[in-house]
Amino acid sequence: MSWGKLLQPDLVLGSSVVNLTPHILEENQIRGLVLDVDETLVPITAANVSTELIEWVETIKPVVTIWLVSNNLSQPRISRIAESLSLPYITGAVKPSRRKLRRAVEAMNLPVEEVAMVGDRLFTDVLAGNRLGMFTILVEPMVNDGQVVRKYHIRSFEVWVSQVLGASLTIKS
Repeated sequence: MSWGKLLQPDLVLGSSVVNLTPHILEENQIRGLVLDVDETLVPITAANVSTELIEWVETIKPVVTIWLVSNNLSQPRISRIAESLSLPYITGAVKPSRRKLRRAVEAMNLPVEEVAMVGDRLFTDVLAGNRLGMFTILVEPMVNDGQVVRKYHIRSFEVWVSQVLGASLTIKS
């Protein structure tokens, strides 16, 4: 598989994860979600989840099985976020490694192609999900309310490299 295909998300949401609807999941035959945590669900500086995120998780839970899989090594931080959402979690995933993603998918007892990897980064989340054969969804990073969106230099670089290698990052309308 070419690098362009490995970095190609199946869906570019063009907004934050809270805009991922049950309809979109059903339309793509998704029965499980593996969610990145930092910048996908909460800003990296946030200690707690937003009310909006809690409501979104409660809306999505009847439709899909959800696991959190984070590269973050902070067990206390990730466990606090997971517990506030009543979700199972894995830390220290070392994405784009597939090992801990595979563990989450196996725990869901679903075929890998019916599980989506959702994240804000191409070189970790999308690459890991594609390497495992998952449906991949790229979302915009979560930012604090009222905070000016800072320039995500690494993400911008990832987008540029992905496009040079042939990935199309067209937003789903």
